[in-house]
Amino acid sequence: MEKKQQFSLWYFIGVFLVMLAIQDFLRAPHVGNLPYSDFKVLLKAGKIDNVTVRERVVTGQLKADGLETLLPKQTLEQLKQFGKGEHSFVTTRVDDPKLIEDLQNGKVRFAGQIESRWFTTLLSWVLPAVIFFAIWSLLMNRMGGGAHGFLEIGKSKAKVYMEKETGVTFADVAGVDEAKAELEEVVNFLKTPKEYSRLGARIPKGVLLVGPPGTGKTLLARAIAGEAGVPFFSISGSQFVEMFVGVGAARVRDLFEQARAKAPAIIFIDELDALGRARGAFPMGGHDEKEQTLNQLLSEMDGFDPSSGLVLLAATNRPEILDPALLRAGRFDRQVLVDRPDKLGRVQILNVHLRKVKLGPDVDAETIAALTPGFSGADLANLVNEAALLATRRAATAVAADDFTKAVERIVAGLEKRNRLLNAHERRVVAHHEMGHALAAMALSGADPVHKVSIIPRGVGALGYTIQRPTEDRFLMTQTELENRMAVLLAGRAAETLVFGELSTGAADDLVKVTGIARGMVMRYGMAQQLGNVNFDAERPTLLSVPGEHTGNPDLSEETRKHIDAAVRTFVEGAFAKALALLERNRAVLDKGAAELLHKETLAEEELRRLKAEVSPYSDTTLAPGGAAEGEARERRLSVARATGLTTDSN
Repeated sequence: MEKKQQFSLWYFIGVFLVMLAIQDFLRAPHVGNLPYSDFKVLLKAGKIDNVTVRERVVTGQLKADGLETLLPKQTLEQLKQFGKGEHSFVTTRVDDPKLIEDLQNGKVRFAGQIESRWFTTLLSWVLPAVIFFAIWSLLMNRMGGGAHGFLEIGKSKAKVYMEKETGVTFADVAGVDEAKAELEEVVNFLKTPKEYSRLGARIPKGVLLVGPPGTGKTLLARAIAGEAGVPFFSISGSQFVEMFVGVGAARVRDLFEQARAKAPAIIFIDELDALGRARGAFPMGGHDEKEQTLNQLLSEMDGFDPSSGLVLLAATNRPEILDPALLRAGRFDRQVLVDRPDKLGRVQILNVHLRKVKLGPDVDAETIAALTPGFSGADLANLVNEAALLATRRAATAVAADDFTKAVERIVAGLEKRNRLLNAHERRVVAHHEMGHALAAMALSGADPVHKVSIIPRGVGALGYTIQRPTEDRFLMTQTELENRMAVLLAGRAAETLVFGELSTGAADDLVKVTGIARGMVMRYGMAQQLGNVNFDAERPTLLSVPGEHTGNPDLSEETRKHIDAAVRTFVEGAFAKALALLERNRAVLDKGAAELLHKETLAEEELRRLKAEVSPYSDTTLAPGGAAEGEARERRLSVARATGLTTDSN
């Protein structure tokens, strides 16, 4: 319902209640009140002139003489104050069977009066119907009737933002320069549509923004509307689908009708995958309502004229499950990737958010960006907020660089658990484990520099952590770099083996990561020489899958699976042998660093820099080829290869 119709309904209900109150007021007697006992006294004394007998009251006239001797003074005052004169009275009727007989004996004229009950009867029928109607309306509204009532269940729930309400322009969107450059053409078309159509060109009907969560797809869509100064219709894909068949299709039609009425305009559908999932992909769980809604959306996209200034934007982080009919030319003609920002993009995003907080002189956006590889725009906004909260808790006048470092640790590793007390032996194991990670990163070429090492428990299960800070964003890695990364991950376990002679459960997460890297090297990147340049990961990874993530389960022979498992073990064992060899050579530095870590609990970059000066870097020359350490490492790898039937050393 429209607001005007809603107002009319409530106005009718209000008037109805007011009329009911007025009716009760008018029906109430406006004469003095005479107690029934005094009425009986006056009746016996012959002071009653005439009466009218009603269902609930008895009214009448009194004879004027002698009332002062028969009635109390208070009753006389009430007759004068409330009555139509001092000789009029009204008294409430009680259950008195002798009333008529007493009136006849007193020779009083009396008459009966039947009260009209039409209003009460009408009320008894109408009021329950009104209450039932109100309850039904409420239930229908809760069950999917929308914010405006069940009578307009098919109306679109899109929110219309005008330019002054969005308040977002391209200046507020950073780190996605390529996406902005693609979408500036859409803005220019919305501003000057005739300029683009003079040579026969047409603007894309639909633009699909694809990217991981939190990268700014919705913000970018609002910025387009803010730049172009056109109405912005925003709706989520899930809002089209209701329990009633046909409602979603009706909402699609209504949305496009609203947009055409205000063209030029932008329609933005967030989470398009909730609406546009591929038809027939799940034959056992089909949803007719979703398919009808999708069909209506496809029909509307075919029907609107792009020269009218209507542009459809949509966003999704699961483009691989969308229906192919949505992605064909003439519908979503253009697909724009809004990916996680690189280091330069993170610096730009941080500069946008850092303007909102008071910063200390030691805060540098580039340093913070180097600490946050893989962070999305939403993650960076949360990081700035967390740093500001930490500075507020310590009653600081500005946010310092250390607050940002602690905020990164809090987001990545979780909250500090200083109340989680470890015994002396466990603290020694954790200290050597984390120092093993740090020394391996210092000794291996190409490894990211170590920023901080701590044995303070964090999060759910982390008893310590080592933070590495990449010097640059990497998009391509060699086999040697992957092997070195595995060696750094296994160096904690190697340190436990070297110092304590036994293994603990502290390397569980490291083993998961190492196994994932090794399996990706074998099955996806073809780095196992024995298996050749073959990809065994038959299932195509999703567009936004995490690098190194194993998603496939191909139909392989048993013999091939054995060779894959053997190659994975060879890579892992080779990385472990490398980590063990470099820690044996730097045993003194390992013990020294662990002792310092036990004393201070946390080692910052400055202390780690002093330790790095004492570390012997790992290489074939520095470990003396043919010497004991390198020979033992090679023998470990070869023994694993022989046991699995792979005679070539893949490391």
